[in-house]
Amino acid sequence: MALDDSPDHPVFPGVGVITISELSWRHIETASDVVQTGQRVSCEFLQFDTWNLEAKLSLRVMRPDPFHAFADRNAVGRKLHGQVTKLAPFGIFVQVADGIVGLVRLQELTWTPVEAPSDVVQVGDEVAVVVTEIDRERRRLVLSRRQASSDPR
Repeated sequence: MALDDSPDHPVFPGVGVITISELSWRHIETASDVVQTGQRVSCEFLQFDTWNLEAKLSLRVMRPDPFHAFADRNAVGRKLHGQVTKLAPFGIFVQVADGIVGLVRLQELTWTPVEAPSDVVQVGDEVAVVVTEIDRERRRLVLSRRQASSDPR
């Protein structure tokens, strides 16, 4: 990335780097999901990397964090509806708002134990969940599908 009004780089004057994680608050697969080659963007300077002699920049800090907005509007105990986006051996990931994905651990999927998430749900399924934890600092959302359903006992 070429920088306007930047300090001289000894090899590549005016060069800065935005890592994938600093492009967007949301999970993205490739940089082209957010920016295109030749596109001009405004970003924030994070630090100068003296080892690689380049400026480290962030595009995402120029926009509000959607997780914090979500956390402001929701609390532990709130029932939400979302779509299963991923299955993992330890649980499922559910998108409950635009760009907001939470984890339902395996033991929180149903009232009866299951060996694998695929025994109960598939990617794309709509599910009801309850917020059990909101970690603003680590930007993590923990959910329970079990608590969203009636206790069979």
